[in-house]
Amino acid sequence: MSTATPPAADLPASQDAAAPGAARDAAPPEVQREWTELADRVRDAQFAYYVRDAPTISDAEYDETLRRLEALEDAHPDLRTPDSPTQKVGGTFSTEFTAVDHVERMLSLDNAFSAEDVAAWAERVHRDLETVPDGGLHYLCELKIDGLAIALLYENGRLVRAATRGDGRTGEDVTLNVRTISTVPQVLAGDPATHPELIEVRGEVFFPVEAFADLNAAQVAAGKAPFANPRNAAAGSLRQKDPRVTASRDLRVYAHGIGALRWGPGSGGVGLERQSQVYDLLAGWGVPVSGHTRVVPGLPEAQQMIDHYGEHRHDVEHEIDGIVLKVDEIALQRRLGSTSRAPRWAIAYKYPPEEVNTKLLDIRVNVGRTGRVTPYGVMEPVLVSGSTVAMATLHNASEVARKGVLIGDTVVLRKAGDVIPEIVGPVVDLRDGTERAFEMPTHCPSCGTALAPAKEGDVDLRCPNSRSCPSQLRERVFHVASRGAFDIEALGWEAAASLLDAGVLTDEGDLFALDADALRRVPQFVLSTRSKVKGRQREAGDLNAVGENLLANLEKAKDTALWRVLVALSIRHVGPTAARALATEFGSLDAIEAASEEELASTEGVGPTIAAAVRAWFDQPDAASDDERWHREIVRKWRDAGVRLADERDASVPRTLTGLTVVVTGSLEGLSRDGAKEAIIARGGKASGSVSKKTDYVVVGENAGSKEAKARELGLRILDEAGFVALLEHGPAGVGDTPAEDASEDGADGSAVAGDAAAIDTAEDGAGADDARSDDGGSGAAVAGGDAHAADGAGATHDGAGDEPDDAEELPRG
Repeated sequence: MSTATPPAADLPASQDAAAPGAARDAAPPEVQREWTELADRVRDAQFAYYVRDAPTISDAEYDETLRRLEALEDAHPDLRTPDSPTQKVGGTFSTEFTAVDHVERMLSLDNAFSAEDVAAWAERVHRDLETVPDGGLHYLCELKIDGLAIALLYENGRLVRAATRGDGRTGEDVTLNVRTISTVPQVLAGDPATHPELIEVRGEVFFPVEAFADLNAAQVAAGKAPFANPRNAAAGSLRQKDPRVTASRDLRVYAHGIGALRWGPGSGGVGLERQSQVYDLLAGWGVPVSGHTRVVPGLPEAQQMIDHYGEHRHDVEHEIDGIVLKVDEIALQRRLGSTSRAPRWAIAYKYPPEEVNTKLLDIRVNVGRTGRVTPYGVMEPVLVSGSTVAMATLHNASEVARKGVLIGDTVVLRKAGDVIPEIVGPVVDLRDGTERAFEMPTHCPSCGTALAPAKEGDVDLRCPNSRSCPSQLRERVFHVASRGAFDIEALGWEAAASLLDAGVLTDEGDLFALDADALRRVPQFVLSTRSKVKGRQREAGDLNAVGENLLANLEKAKDTALWRVLVALSIRHVGPTAARALATEFGSLDAIEAASEEELASTEGVGPTIAAAVRAWFDQPDAASDDERWHREIVRKWRDAGVRLADERDASVPRTLTGLTVVVTGSLEGLSRDGAKEAIIARGGKASGSVSKKTDYVVVGENAGSKEAKARELGLRILDEAGFVALLEHGPAGVGDTPAEDASEDGADGSAVAGDAAAIDTAEDGAGADDARSDDGGSGAAVAGGDAHAADGAGATHDGAGDEPDDAEELPRG
């Protein structure tokens, strides 16, 4: 940009010095205004140069602006605050994801899964309106983009903030990252006199299909796991701490509504009578809107659009998972109002999982960390729901027989929940006689031990050589590092295998005793030539950055929560839910080890099966060796290495959910799924994974699916994320005595302010993925040619164990 390295800001425009503070009061108002204008100009230039790699002004103009800013600060030292562009190091931009409040609440959408559901919604709309204008209702139909909801705040035509949905009231500030998206205008187009004083634009961040394919190709070329779908990739890309990473990704945004609109004094504004006019207004200001939106005169025409894109969903430039229907007339939207979570004047029709055909080349088996031997299908790679799939689990031999698939079949493949690959069955008509049946092996393919069910009547075969079977050992070490256990980011699959192959580890018990000398025996962690590591000169044979990071990660992991330790032990049936319940009840691993089976089973959320598995883990010897109770030796090694095996009780957490069963379904932006479960259990509640008549509350996030439908069918109490927070803090009193969907009747919640845009926003159903790692939001990354499918609950990027990890399906790694 310039011969001198220009300083850079690390605050978005909405958080910079545009609002003068008390320390600047000494400067005259006209000087403060000039300072603010110059500071904004410098920040914009720095951002364009360093992050977007697209300079907007010449070097000479930049230097002159910076010199004028410095001159003002020399004359008025009170202006030289720490956030001034003159006080920042060049190129240092960072997104901190601070919490920010939306001007108006971001609502979600109710879902429809059939034509009958859509018709029932339309019937409710007509009934609630009582009288319908001449000519009937018009519906605005638009594609439901599979992306991440975003709110763009413009003040006097200038983008000042971008925020994720969060819980609808509060989101995360991602302004710096959104400013890297080329299609998002930094300043609204047109005459500034026509711009509103404030407008909050609602939209969806997404990856175009081609850009997503390019990103995954780059991930694979770099030796990283590809993303499972464009939604996960968009969420991970937007939530980068370094906006330069976001800038390298070809993200796009389409607007689909307005959350708040305020015209300046004497402006008069623009009269908006229809939702479709809102889109025309936004497009005129340069805000990107979808070209696939239609206004139709009735439900039959809306159904035609649903049917059309159901057949042509892959002809669109981005992934879609449904069609959104909205009453187009804004006056009618106001009359219909909203519930506490969604407008009554809109519905999202969601398409069923996509199905494709491919060739089943082979059926092989994989040995998981608990010894379970799982058949899986190896297929000709095929694109389904946004990513290429080459493998899918077949659960067990009985399931292979039930599905009736033969090796060589053409099979129907889909993704359950648009994530997990599933072989539905064979296309029998395409058989040519060359197909052959699968035979389950009788001995472990990894160690040769005879396979057997764990107990009479089990459909699964297991390898009983739990201590020494190489496959089980590798999986267990990798699982210890998973996100749901110790969360050791530097210990991936290859690293775990290398440590075992080099003899540095005999089992997971040795992990926390690793030191630099041990790692130097493993080539993966050692420098082959003299080079710098983290800014320091190192010699050949010293640890490389990966080795140093692993030691640092291990040291940090020693001070983790007890429930994570329990998950890491690979006890059958003990996933995060049961582990949290045990940790909350007993407080230490010693107390759990000393507890009787009856005491364990009496713990809320545990029961006899899990209790028996816990006792067996501590008490029973390995069936394939003479070494009794070797599991306790793992615990001893971890204790000796300094791993904390007890929790400090937090008496300040109120027991607001004692005796209550809560189900969380869908994605919450303010809490990860594990975090939500932990919060429930810590307050004395039961975090259940299934909906039944015994369920007290169902918390509905984005992409909730069938659990939400079942909850409504059973008449259960449904809460959105804000209601969930109130429940955690205050118990049932915090959410009142009526179901959450009836809590708001007036439509004011989520409508716009002081303008004609009242109730013209809905947030499309994008998943938040807020628990994604900052390196890419790895949850859902693909593994071994297929998609991450919760291999024993631990995906390729350490997604953590499931509620019942022993029953999760397993595909091979490496």
